[in-house]
Amino acid sequence: MADLEHLLADLKQKRDELAVQIKLGSMEAKQEWEKLEKKFEELRAKSHLDKTAEDVREAAALLGEELKKGYERLKKAL
Repeated sequence: MADLEHLLADLKQKRDELAVQIKLGSMEAKQEWEKLEKKFEELRAKSHLDKTAEDVREAAALLGEELKKGYERLKKAL
């Protein structure tokens, strides 16, 4: 579970950095940001579920990786 917590902390930092930049970004970047925000909230919600459920951890980890890639795409676009 520490891995998921570390991933969530890393994603939060990237998210916070991008939030500042997104205000100056294009409409396309803002749309991508909105999609990523929904996924981030989903990950945050899943991370609070039963910590022993392997399927929840796996789903959350996959979602986290998807968010990480999305943030990287968005950062490159800005």
